[in-house]
Amino acid sequence: MAISLGIVCGIIRTGYSRYVAIGDSQTEGLWDGDDTVGVLGFADRLAVMLDLLYPGLQYANLAIRGKLVADVLREQVPEALAMRPDLITVCIGMNDVIQPGRSFARALADLDYVHVALAESGATVVTTTFPNVAQFLPLGRLVSGRLARINEAIRAAADRYGFRLVDLYGAPSMRDLDTWDIDRVHASTKGHIMFAAAAAEALNLPGSSHDWAEASDSPKKLPFRDRTYGQLRWMQEKFMPWVWRRMRGLSSAHGRVPKRPRLEPVSADCAPYDADADPTQRHTARINRRSGILDA
Repeated sequence: MAISLGIVCGIIRTGYSRYVAIGDSQTEGLWDGDDTVGVLGFADRLAVMLDLLYPGLQYANLAIRGKLVADVLREQVPEALAMRPDLITVCIGMNDVIQPGRSFARALADLDYVHVALAESGATVVTTTFPNVAQFLPLGRLVSGRLARINEAIRAAADRYGFRLVDLYGAPSMRDLDTWDIDRVHASTKGHIMFAAAAAEALNLPGSSHDWAEASDSPKKLPFRDRTYGQLRWMQEKFMPWVWRRMRGLSSAHGRVPKRPRLEPVSADCAPYDADADPTQRHTARINRRSGILDA
């Protein structure tokens, strides 16, 4: 999706000035980059889009991989609200969906508390449903009931509080294998670019559209042997390490801190936007130098 913004220095400020992202690995940016060079992710990409529209945007990202809804409610929501943002993105709940045990009802109640707190802040809130992981994820059908319940809760909150909703569940693009990393739960770089475009549409940013939801012209269809190999690899590399961490009372969040815990400028200057480039392509290096947006 190409967005033509035509931003020039000195534009009169409108729109958003203080953006805070909360959530788990999807918002942190897992698999859009790595822990050696740093992760980017849809929220960082959205921040760049917004900074091009509204130069001087202040941005914080409190998300940490592995966090449950209760963690976000207890740790991230108070921090986010203390920054008095005018824009918040929230994407949480998948870790609770796949978490074994009987705590899911508690997670839904905590999610309601999150929604109430964000609604009372007065900020514009962008939230998202989760895609149908059962369509290609091993064991995905085991959590399809929970997935339906949390998506219903998210849609209801969006209707009740006027949140901007990114509905990933039925989007054809979510069925493209290259939208996802090998674990089929976390987005690939392509997926994060799509999510940022979807959030831009939800915010009705200039030049945004519903193109992100369209399926690829030539979607990848894996033969049975490759699908079987991929499932075995998923079990070995993703599922079993996750089970082992949980048995020890740990998660991927253990020892991690937010990569952008404070509101900081996204970029130090403004410049015309190239409509033929990816929304973050020209600015990634500059942001890395000046704002630490790729710090792990």
